[in-house]
Amino acid sequence: MPAFRQVGEKQLPQEVVFMAWSPKRDLIALANRAGEVLLHRLANFQRVWSLPPNENTGKEVTALAWRPDGKILAFGLTDTKRIILCDVEKPESLHSFSVDSSITYMHWMEVTEESSVLTSFYNAEDESNLLLPKLPALPKNYSTTAKIFSEEKSDEIMKLLGDVRLNALVVGGSSGFIEIYAYGMFKIAMVTGVPGSCCGLCLSGDLKSLSVITEIQDSPDSEAEMTYFQLDTSLLSSYLPEVTRMARKFTHISTLLQYIKLSLTCMCEAWEEILMQMDSRLTKFVQGLKKLGQSIESSYSSIQKLVISHLQSGSEALLYHLSELKGMALWKQKYECLGLDASGIEDAITAVGSFILKANELLQVIDSSMKNFKAFFRWLYVAMLRMSEDHVLPELNKMTQKDITFVADFLTEHFNEAPELYNRKGKYFNVERVGQYLKDEDDDLVSPPNTEGNQWFNFLKNSTHLKESPLLFPYYPEKSLHFVKRQMEEIIDQCLQKPADVIGKSVHQAVCMSLYKTSQSEDSTPQLFKLPFLWNDKTSNIHYVLFTMLESSVSKVYILRRYTDTSRSVSNGLIAVEFGNFLNNNINESSDSRCYSCLDAHFYDDETVTVVLKESVEQEGKERILAQLPLSSVYTDEDQEREFIWDSTKRLDEQSAEISTRTVFLENQWRVLENMKAQYVAVNGIRKVSCVLSSNLRHVRVFEMDVEDDGEAEEEEEEEEEEETTQIAAGEPEELNQSTDNQDSVCGASAEELPGETEEQELSLDP
Repeated sequence: MPAFRQVGEKQLPQEVVFMAWSPKRDLIALANRAGEVLLHRLANFQRVWSLPPNENTGKEVTALAWRPDGKILAFGLTDTKRIILCDVEKPESLHSFSVDSSITYMHWMEVTEESSVLTSFYNAEDESNLLLPKLPALPKNYSTTAKIFSEEKSDEIMKLLGDVRLNALVVGGSSGFIEIYAYGMFKIAMVTGVPGSCCGLCLSGDLKSLSVITEIQDSPDSEAEMTYFQLDTSLLSSYLPEVTRMARKFTHISTLLQYIKLSLTCMCEAWEEILMQMDSRLTKFVQGLKKLGQSIESSYSSIQKLVISHLQSGSEALLYHLSELKGMALWKQKYECLGLDASGIEDAITAVGSFILKANELLQVIDSSMKNFKAFFRWLYVAMLRMSEDHVLPELNKMTQKDITFVADFLTEHFNEAPELYNRKGKYFNVERVGQYLKDEDDDLVSPPNTEGNQWFNFLKNSTHLKESPLLFPYYPEKSLHFVKRQMEEIIDQCLQKPADVIGKSVHQAVCMSLYKTSQSEDSTPQLFKLPFLWNDKTSNIHYVLFTMLESSVSKVYILRRYTDTSRSVSNGLIAVEFGNFLNNNINESSDSRCYSCLDAHFYDDETVTVVLKESVEQEGKERILAQLPLSSVYTDEDQEREFIWDSTKRLDEQSAEISTRTVFLENQWRVLENMKAQYVAVNGIRKVSCVLSSNLRHVRVFEMDVEDDGEAEEEEEEEEEEETTQIAAGEPEELNQSTDNQDSVCGASAEELPGETEEQELSLDP
């Protein structure tokens, strides 16, 4: 009876290059060679949604990672050097940011360390929720990007922030690029000094250690060398409560900046609907003047509402969080070593204040414009009726002296020729003054506000001490709202960049081990995913490194165990595993003890490794094998084994003869993969599933790993599975007692081609 139950099989139209199981649900994310990101459900491998490539994101996906709670999927794009955070419910980008390197690997982990200070912080209610009003939802009839904060998705801000418990997205790239992003959003460490292109990353659950595998190539003609680094990140661990609080503030600030940016986008769209064309329309005196006046008033009202409800609310919340961050920075004993700089944060607070002043100035301009336009269009409408000898309603004839003064001032101010504007505007008149505030340009305002006779300005001009007071926010009368917003973003980014530099410089190398040189001659199926693979045992804070080295056509699996506490030595930390003959004689024609080469391997859980094997001397018609390797069969009688003493002056492949080798004979935890040239596997021990991908990158099979492939049991479990799928589709939450670090399985490049099947029907997570 075969082990593991097959629950799905598909031929996919595009070559799959990355696979990653959700840590919480029966969902697997795929990235294909066309740059498309897809989400599939375990049941029959049905597609839930797909996110096609576009110019805003990119077309070359090189890494996938799930947030530990399974609500957000991150993927990295090497052509645009961007990281996108995508909603699991719908194929929509919630947040994105640029990085300085091509991304080659990502790992999203959750901090498992506990302390009384952290526990009280986790359990405490966020004071900002008590003190600040809830941010108003953005109107969904404007920008598509504004849907992130629209009425239907008003909880998206909290979805982006996620749980209070700290999680970190670790990103690796070419040329020694390594960065750590708290909550997947804000950079808290920029690690330097690690050479080569990153092939694997793993940050320990206690934040004490970061393990990295890099591929170092001195020149294009030389062989690349795989090297293992263990980096000491004890500063993050020692100041974990402070790092968590600081990171939480960073993500609040980052989210608010996005909210303000989207609010401004909505304002621009409201203006573009009608006001952008007003100068040209007025010169033609077209019909429908009354309707034009109403449209202008409506657009102005929309912009005014967006300023009051959204820009001001977001800016005030930003001031609150920056002020709290400044208070933390002043507690030098706790936060100075993490790089929080009070003076830089003060500059950021000042920049936000200037932005609020400019938003208030825009409100005054809108208010003034609405009054002027209302009086002007009423007067113009009556004048046109009289010229056409139409009947003028009595109520329209009632114009006060104040209204007439408004119209006279409006005509004098806007309809006198202004030669100084000819070159800048290309027009004779500059009637509409709100739009200049919404243009994302560095030019000064065409019509800045008139401050003559303003008592406050005169008072400031004559008071030298007040002019330089830190209590007054700087005012930029010549600049647009967009300009001041961009300046605010740059200053905030600068003040929040320093902790990433300071923490990054504190990270130092504890261990460096040269593993082996890669062969220049690739086989018929070049692997984008190359073992080593890293795994973090959260129960005992041990890092495992899994890799293979080819020896006489047989690749052994090497398992390196190292404690994250680098001061501890690990007895027999390195052991080699080779697979003896375990197939039945009716499948294996000869009875000699044949060995098997490992094609792909990943940690299934703390005690088991999932492997894809093929016979070392592969013959036509011989099938490949999916198997579970219990670590208990590898690490037996450890204390009696000869300890391997690593000579740091040599590569590991030069010392391989001295490494203890264990030959394992698997009993019943294996399955022949009939009619499939299997090459790669992605696993999730929490969900107890695996997904096998063929060498042509288009043929996938999905297995449940903890059941036998029995016919009757299969029918019963399929019925249960359908029920569960229905429940999940209805939005019922799934409760799990534990979560797991993301187990990314990265797959290889193409070899043979298979004809693509028709597109699969997309499902929804919601009813």
